[in-house]
Amino acid sequence: MGKTAMVRARLEPDLKERAENVFHRLGLSATQAITVFYKQVELRDGLPFDVVVPRATTERTFGASEAGRDLVVCEDADDMFRKLGI
Repeated sequence: MGKTAMVRARLEPDLKERAENVFHRLGLSATQAITVFYKQVELRDGLPFDVVVPRATTERTFGASEAGRDLVVCEDADDMFRKLGI
């Protein structure tokens, strides 16, 4: 690998912990996850995901979901498809 460079960032401790729990489940260290992110930025010549401002409808939906309103609870995938009419 040769020379390495350091990246320093400040973020909320809870966010860091939740993200690192995901990395752990994926078998990745934080360094490996950041390397994957940087590699994808390089390969795509941009961010590897869409960055958009949510529309008003999306914001209302997120707010309702977070408040526990307008939720459809499903027992399993079959129940979900049945409720969706699929």
